[in-house]
Amino acid sequence: MKHRLIFAVLMSFVLTLFMSAWVTFINMGLVEGFADYWLSAWILAWLAAGVISFLCGPQIHRVAHRIAARI
Repeated sequence: MKHRLIFAVLMSFVLTLFMSAWVTFINMGLVEGFADYWLSAWILAWLAAGVISFLCGPQIHRVAHRIAARI
C-alpha cells in the first residue's frame, strides 16, 4: 500500500507537470504570466491525477499485464 501511494504521487506529479505545461503553452502561447497560469492548472491537475492514479492504478496494472501476455 505504501508503494502504491508513493507511485501514484510521483507518477501523477511528473505527468501533470509536463502535460499542464504543454497544454497551457498550446492554448496560450508563451505569454506574460505563463508560469502563473501553468502552476494554477498544474496544481488542480495534480490533485485530480493523484487520486485517479491511486484508485485506478491496480485495475490498469492488471489490464496492462493481460495485454502484455497476449502480445
